[in-house]
Amino acid sequence: MTEEQIGWPRGRWARVAGLGVAALLVLTVMDLSQHYRVSLGAVLALAMARALGLCLARLRPRIAVIVSLATTAITAAVTTPISTSEPWPWGTTAAFGHAFVLAVAAVRGLGRRELMAWWVGTQIVGVVATALAPDRGSWPGLVTSAVMSAIAIVVGDLLRTRGETRRRLVEQENISKSERAERARLQERARIARELHDVVAHHLSVVVVRADSAPHRLADVQDDVRAEFAEIAEAARASLTEMRQVLRLLREPVEKPTLGPQPGLEQLAELVKSTRRAGADVRLTSNEPTGLDPAVELTAYRVVQEALSNAVWHAPGSVVSVDVRQVGDALEVNVTNGVAREVVPDREGSGHGLEGMRERVELVEGTVNAGPTPEGGYLVAVSIPVGEEVASDDQRVGG
Repeated sequence: MTEEQIGWPRGRWARVAGLGVAALLVLTVMDLSQHYRVSLGAVLALAMARALGLCLARLRPRIAVIVSLATTAITAAVTTPISTSEPWPWGTTAAFGHAFVLAVAAVRGLGRRELMAWWVGTQIVGVVATALAPDRGSWPGLVTSAVMSAIAIVVGDLLRTRGETRRRLVEQENISKSERAERARLQERARIARELHDVVAHHLSVVVVRADSAPHRLADVQDDVRAEFAEIAEAARASLTEMRQVLRLLREPVEKPTLGPQPGLEQLAELVKSTRRAGADVRLTSNEPTGLDPAVELTAYRVVQEALSNAVWHAPGSVVSVDVRQVGDALEVNVTNGVAREVVPDREGSGHGLEGMRERVELVEGTVNAGPTPEGGYLVAVSIPVGEEVASDDQRVGG
């Protein structure tokens, strides 16, 4: 149960409950002082006890019923009706106050058997008091309190059942909404997977086939050109393998993805070499920190991969510097390219690469700063927190 369910009511119901307790207190004082022979001190004490029982009904329903019954028994013992027409041992305020306590106790979830036991106990109090002092009250007068307390229990139990039914309906509705949202998300993932397979994977397969068959289809292919075709085919096959891994991840449930080994800092050298084979002048500097979280290493690798792709696309012929090192408790990744040395056609990127880079780095609580340098080049600077210091002083410079 939540704190709101257990504690004092809130909002307008708090005002209603407060007014109800105050009204019971005032009416009890007026009822006892006007219709029964009892001292003023006892009137005030009994009125406060009656109000206390109603206050406790929501927070501690079982204790509230005990307090209410005890107050009734004590009231019967210390009061004498001023006339035979006054109800006793159940006075007007006692009958109504105890009925409200039983109703709230039923709403708060006391079991039906327990409520029946309290109802029987209520009648026993009246029967015992009437048997001990038959001159103060009458047996027919007990019927009113019996009926009133029974109605209160039934109404309270009905309200509790209605409330539980509404809560279950709300829970089912929330579950249905979550299931619909999850189903829509899985359908969207499947749609994206189909698009990637039908478009990107298809074109990559075509690249592999054409690059593999080019030396056989074309006449007089030189050895260096043949090697270039082989490297293109190998790079396309690697991209196709990664694409298929992404497709499996999209199609399978998130809880049980089938993933192969993901690239990390150890694969940076191979990434740089493959970029050089494409004609780029890339220089790598790294102290190769070890023991990092695989998510951090994968993020660093993807950052360098995207930055190199942008440099080759937007600044062909420029010198690209890649620096990856552990600095304190952060992994610093800096990729800088100079001014393009070749004529650059009008190439406008979509901007999704840098946006995706920022999103990926934010997932590991890192920061990205990217922008032009004073020399006319471009710098991508990424800082990723790694926690513990990495004990690795080995330096490697890719020449």
